[in-house]
Amino acid sequence: MRPIIFLMLAATLSMAAPAMAQEYRLDDLLITHPFATPSPPSVDHAAVYLDISTASEVPDVLVGASTPASDTVELHDMAMEGGVMRMFSVSEIEVPASTLLTMRPGGGYHLMLMDLVAPLREGDSFPLTLMFAERGEIDIHVRVQSAGDGRADAGELLHRHRH
Repeated sequence: MRPIIFLMLAATLSMAAPAMAQEYRLDDLLITHPFATPSPPSVDHAAVYLDISTASEVPDVLVGASTPASDTVELHDMAMEGGVMRMFSVSEIEVPASTLLTMRPGGGYHLMLMDLVAPLREGDSFPLTLMFAERGEIDIHVRVQSAGDGRADAGELLHRHRH
């Protein structure tokens, strides 16, 4: 009986490890701490944030994304225009060689989930496929958490990677 319990525990831990680590590799590309912010019940869109880095001199370009959590995923940027923060769709997001691209609430790049299937609630998670021009596709899982928690968790993960 004990070997069965051990195998079940090992299987559970092996499935939980990628979700807990919040790190995904595609060749020399590293995606860390993907998170989305909760959406109010009457809002049909939400934002996803993550970090992308390359460990080589080969850059890449994020050209798209998809998820069963929404009808479409748009690549977005935010910038100040005339003293007002504006959000706009972009066709791609460049990931420079040997650089960390950080996406966070409050400005800059992010992924916009349009026409959500259901509201995103804190504690939920969902799959997301990222499409890169050079390295292809990678499937990741996105946790839903408050913007403040996302910033703190991502900062801690980044700190551990630098040491």
